[in-house]
Amino acid sequence: MDVRPFWLAGRPATGDAELTVTNSHDGRVVGVCSVPTPDQVEEAVAAAEAVRKEAAALPVHVRAEALAHVSRRLAERADEIARLITEENGKPVFWARGEVGRAVSTFRFAAEETRRSGGEAMRLDTEPAAAGRLAYVSRVPRGPILAITPFNFPLNLVAHKVAPAIAVGAPVVVKPAPATPLSALLLGEILAETDLPAGMFSVLPVPNERAAALVEDPRLPVVSFTGSGPVGYAIMESVPRKHVTLELGGNAAAVVLADADLDWAASRVALFSNYQAGQSCIAVQRVIVEESVRDDFLARLVPAVEALVTGDPADEKTQVGPLVSAEAAERVEQWVAEAVAGGARVLTGGTRDGATVAPTVLADAPAGARVSCEEVFGPVMVVQSVSGPDEAFAAVNDSKYGLQAGVFTRSLDLAFRANRELEVGGVVIGDVPSYRADQMPYGGVKESGTGREGVRSAMADYTYEKVMVLTGLSL
Repeated sequence: MDVRPFWLAGRPATGDAELTVTNSHDGRVVGVCSVPTPDQVEEAVAAAEAVRKEAAALPVHVRAEALAHVSRRLAERADEIARLITEENGKPVFWARGEVGRAVSTFRFAAEETRRSGGEAMRLDTEPAAAGRLAYVSRVPRGPILAITPFNFPLNLVAHKVAPAIAVGAPVVVKPAPATPLSALLLGEILAETDLPAGMFSVLPVPNERAAALVEDPRLPVVSFTGSGPVGYAIMESVPRKHVTLELGGNAAAVVLADADLDWAASRVALFSNYQAGQSCIAVQRVIVEESVRDDFLARLVPAVEALVTGDPADEKTQVGPLVSAEAAERVEQWVAEAVAGGARVLTGGTRDGATVAPTVLADAPAGARVSCEEVFGPVMVVQSVSGPDEAFAAVNDSKYGLQAGVFTRSLDLAFRANRELEVGGVVIGDVPSYRADQMPYGGVKESGTGREGVRSAMADYTYEKVMVLTGLSL
């Protein structure tokens, strides 16, 4: 099997070690990539530092066309890339195609935002002392960006860091998840087709234990991390003077109120508790149902879950595939067993076959069970009933996480009340918390992180405002 190179300052390179990527469904080797040496990592970081001024001065049309080129090429190679995501991640090809489509949009949005973004003129002569003065406010890149990305969206979550970086003129060094580096390396291949200067990007599949040196390197003043809370906060604490953005975990809640369309709610909750095999920060984990409709809702939910097609992720019909590894599936199985030992009832699922966990619905899980208060990151949901909206919204907030929540209601008043009261970064009315549009701000509060993704929001995070005051003008 050919060894795939990594991308060092825009060019392919090989190191002295290799990383083997396997398919979690059947254990097949799906790819081997080269791992950079410490000297090559140093070369990549030095190149990013060396090109930072040139990158910041790149004309808008150069940045925008590079981003548009990536968008077009991802679309042209969509089926190939979707199959690659399925192979390395275990994600059903149905969902993998959706991920590629989102990455196409992410780069297109970035190209559009690049052309739209510009300085703002601000008259200062609103006071007599500032007569004849005008401020020009622009945004300036903070510097090269270290992008640390997770396994669950191995293409689009890389896109959400790389595209905004290019848009603002910031070099970016990508450290992809060791389980799924191949999609990021393919993205590097497409980036290399553009006219971006050498040093503008590197993709370095180094082991996790070597990430700390990159995090601490002063030449990378911005760290953008997506992953687990303990790792994210350890990064933030280790580099308090850096600008760190964290997109961390959650245990997303879907609230089903008495006036909801129960058929729609059941179908959406069933699917989006189990899409990506539950390996999404905004997969439905907690289902909070108003007592008056609980039985009717469960009568719809359980059959909808049981109707999901579980199996080979390469099969076009499969909706729920394996987790990223057998070890991940074993952990989920253990958490379910702990909840059952504590009094939870399994309404469906609860079994494991290798890396695949059957879509699982639990009722009466103890509040302290890990399936209730931690992030399962597997195809498991916990259903609880509440007396009404007051108790429902309190239950959503009774969590250390606060990423997104979904509220199924047809009441405009309740929709706006949910938006006021829920302690989350996003409230989705009439649908699951798993909805995300790639152009909108995305991120959480509490232990779900800090900063926002979404192209325009990330562009703001990667830059700072700079003011130039012009004096003695006739305005």
